[in-house]
Amino acid sequence: MRTILFVLPGLAVMALAFWAYSENYETQESLSRVNDLQRRIGAERETLAILKAEWAYLNRPERLRGLVDLNFERLALLPLQPFHYAGVDQIPYPTPDLEDIVEIIPLMGELP
Repeated sequence: MRTILFVLPGLAVMALAFWAYSENYETQESLSRVNDLQRRIGAERETLAILKAEWAYLNRPERLRGLVDLNFERLALLPLQPFHYAGVDQIPYPTPDLEDIVEIIPLMGELP
């Protein structure tokens, strides 16, 4: 009986040691994946910054103006003027369809 009392805690300690060992390796693997993802995120951010710089370079007003002048006959692009935009009073808003409301809804305190 005493040997069982000594063996069971020993087996429990060994099981807990195995569990801790496996958890340690899973944690190390997770940390490795996190580091890899952080490196990839950093590389993608660097690529994004380069793309934004290229976009800003390609969208320079003097470059675009030169392209418009070069291709004016084919594209017929004109500079935007204030009269190209509609005023707030010129925007057509949909009118609400009130014919679908046929039922009277009683207010609180009123009897139906």
